[in-house]
Amino acid sequence: MFPLGSVLFPGMPLQLRVFEPRYIAMLSSVLKETEQEFGVVLIERGSEVGGGDTRFGVGTVARIVSVEQSEGFIVLLATGGARFEVVRWLQDDPFPRAEVRELAPVEIDESTPSEVNEAEAAVRATISRATEFVEVPWPADIELSSDLAQRIWQVAGIAPLNTMDQHALLRSRSASELLSRLVEDVQGADILFAAGWGSDLQDGDDLPE
Repeated sequence: MFPLGSVLFPGMPLQLRVFEPRYIAMLSSVLKETEQEFGVVLIERGSEVGGGDTRFGVGTVARIVSVEQSEGFIVLLATGGARFEVVRWLQDDPFPRAEVRELAPVEIDESTPSEVNEAEAAVRATISRATEFVEVPWPADIELSSDLAQRIWQVAGIAPLNTMDQHALLRSRSASELLSRLVEDVQGADILFAAGWGSDLQDGDDLPE
């Protein structure tokens, strides 16, 4: 397990600079496995470095894409896979570990394509507005997957929202629940940007890196 100060959505990329001995040990262990994966959860209290943090119980599997050695650290690129729920945290030995169970994919129905289109339009408009006030990690015209199930999460992943809003979206059971909440969240963010209060949304790690 790799607790972070940001949320990883399915279908979204994750780049990490790994330098702590415990996570280098974790990476060494993971790379020996056939399925080179680890879990990512959001830190509720504490920091990414040093341990002693409190973690949320829903996260995302990260599948390793590439690993490169650099001076003093390792650059890791991964992509988000299935969501999971932590059943039980185990002792850090030496890195965080947990027993987890995979969560079912969000439910999709005949209304999902139109709901995705509506949410995507709202998200792209909000990104355009946000760029006038703050630096955002994704451009408004970024290309997303043509696969509907993956596109749902990518639309959520590029939205300029804080980590608590993102974590609430990650817990969604259906596409309709996820997308309706996403539209509501980005509309609220857009109001702040339109009023020139966009900096209120960029507080430390609130916007994903």
